[in-house]
Amino acid sequence: MNLEIYSKPDCPYCDRMKKVAEYLTSEKAFSVKVYTLKENFTKEEFYDKFGVGSTFPQVILNEKHLGGCIDSINYLQENNLL
Repeated sequence: MNLEIYSKPDCPYCDRMKKVAEYLTSEKAFSVKVYTLKENFTKEEFYDKFGVGSTFPQVILNEKHLGGCIDSINYLQENNLL
């Protein structure tokens, strides 16, 4: 399973999603890539990809857009991945 997290610095929801990703990497053998605002993408690129007004983080699992932190955790739990 491949997980991508689009995050920004000093974001508590981003930090929470990264902790979940650490668990998924160590316990479920997920491959995780974390992209950070201003290091890997611009705000304009973020809005082009996820839509204007999207919040951080945004999570993609195997090319399926899960949404933000809470939606992503809910999806992972509902599908017995977490």
